[in-house]
Amino acid sequence: VHKIAWMRLRDIVTPNPTGFLTCHVLDTARGCPAAGMAISLRKLDETSGTWNLIGTFVTNDDGRLASGPALKDGYMHPGRYEWTFAVGDYFAAAGASFAPAGIPFLGDVPIRFGIDDPESHYHVPLLCSPFSFSTYRGSQ
Repeated sequence: VHKIAWMRLRDIVTPNPTGFLTCHVLDTARGCPAAGMAISLRKLDETSGTWNLIGTFVTNDDGRLASGPALKDGYMHPGRYEWTFAVGDYFAAAGASFAPAGIPFLGDVPIRFGIDDPESHYHVPLLCSPFSFSTYRGSQ
């Protein structure tokens, strides 16, 4: 009986988490989604100052995470986060030429951002070419 009462109380008091984190990568050099780009997500441990790996991902044919949102279902917590996009490797695999020495201008592109409301949708698009990138907070 007590367990049932506790479960009912938990359902009333604990909201169903609605926040989630997504990204979308567009290849502006070729005018298409950046399919197959490797991405990692880290969270800053404010106490130690270290960035802890949350997960690694790969974009699908639409340039979005093949696995769906990177964070969802109560795993969103306020704090500082960092996406790292393997832009140099992506363009090298796509056949971009990096003359004269073959060294990519952009390698890994880190994007640091903050989450202050874990019930919101945070969308971080990356528009990139072999020589430039831009980002913004996407639609909520």
